[in-house]
Amino acid sequence: MDKKIDLKKTVFELSQLHPEFLETMKELGFHDITNPAMLKTAGRFMTVPKGARMKGIPLEKIKEAFERKGFEVIE
Repeated sequence: MDKKIDLKKTVFELSQLHPEFLETMKELGFHDITNPAMLKTAGRFMTVPKGARMKGIPLEKIKEAFERKGFEVIE
């Protein structure tokens, strides 16, 4: 499997490509996105950078977390 996280894709798309994506996001403080209803609504237009701004979580922290798990982060 290709372990790339493209930050231009929506949260929903990334969750479909990489099942472990949601668990990592939850660990970073994005608890709401693990709710299936939230994922199917907001997740269809929300990107990681938008969510990071909304939650006040530095994007670098998110990128580092995915890189530690073996992902290549693409901006």
